[in-house]
This record gives sequence, structure tokens and C-alpha cells, in this order.
Amino acid sequence: MSNHESSPNDTSTGYPRKPQILARESVARSRLFHIESLDLRFSNGEERQFERLTGADRGAVMIIAMPDPEHVLLIREYAAGFEDYVLTLPKGLVDPGEDIVTAANRELMEECGFGAHRIEPLVELSLAPNYMRHRMQVLMATDLYPKRLPGDEPEPLIVETHAIEELPALLLREDFHEARAIAALYIARDKLREEKRNNAMNLL
Repeated sequence: MSNHESSPNDTSTGYPRKPQILARESVARSRLFHIESLDLRFSNGEERQFERLTGADRGAVMIIAMPDPEHVLLIREYAAGFEDYVLTLPKGLVDPGEDIVTAANRELMEECGFGAHRIEPLVELSLAPNYMRHRMQVLMATDLYPKRLPGDEPEPLIVETHAIEELPALLLREDFHEARAIAALYIARDKLREEKRNNAMNLL
């Protein structure tokens, strides 16, 4: 068979059919997490058991807040998974009844002490999709103004301002390693560079 021919298991898109879920079982549940076991049968007849981590499915937001066109706000918070403080972007869950823009503005006020007159969706990111179905909506916030809302953090967060063009230097730090924050900042940096190029071309 040539590389361009479809096997009986392929759909019109060229991808195999999704596995059939034979059984699903709740393995463990805590205040935040739910572990679920899935018995799957793949299109070639192979059967496997997968485990995945599910949550409240409310959605989550991560905010690239820019006090000026060259800088971004980062927060330093305690990460229980690493038992240490890490540097990352402000983020949080979408509360019931909120859209992602409202949630992003609220989290920005709670964690950084700023609101934003302009918030626009940038990209959707996932993390470890083999084990979680969690999705993070990344939004860019500009035209900031001082505004503080009480949050649920156990201690005040430290807010730092960093130049978005200095990402390589940030990556050399031991406390800056969250993959979603790194990806979001590079995507935002490239978007800003493209906008600057387009603006420069329009002036010619």
C-alpha cells in the first residue's frame, strides 16, 4: 500500500478511529482531583487500560499582563508540587457564570493588583494530554490600571516586571520552568514582533 492510500481503520481525515471506551471507573477522588480508569479497545483490536486525571472542567485562564509594550508581569508563588517558590504567569480557574475575559481580569486583580481595559484571547494550551484533559486559555492584557481584589492565596504574591524580549535569560533561572508560561510568553513575544513589523511597513 502506498503512503497515500487509506487502511480500513482510517477515516476520511487519514487518522485512525478513536478507541472504543469499554468501561470507565472512578479510582480516587479528592477536593481538587479525580482519577479515572478507562478500558479502551483500539481500532486494531488491541486493548489497554489508561488512567487520567480529571477536574471540575470549569476551564482555566493564564494572563500575559503588559504594563507597557516592552514588559510583562510575572508572579512568584509557592508550588507544592516542587516544594519551592516558582516564577510564572498569573492564572486561575474560571468561576461559574464567568467568561474567560472576566475570569482573566479578576485573576489579574487578585494576583497582581491590576485590571485591564483590553483583554484578548491569544492561544489555548494543554499539559500532559495523555493523562489530563485540562486546557488553559491564554489571554493578553494591556492598558492596565491599579485595582486590587481579595484572592484565595494563603500569602501575598510577589509581582515582578520582566522584559518580554529577555526570555532566554529567564530560561536560565532555576525558578522559571513552567512549560505553559514559557510557551505563552514566546507566542506573545512573536505576536508583538509581528505587530511591530506590520506597523513599520504601514508607515513606509
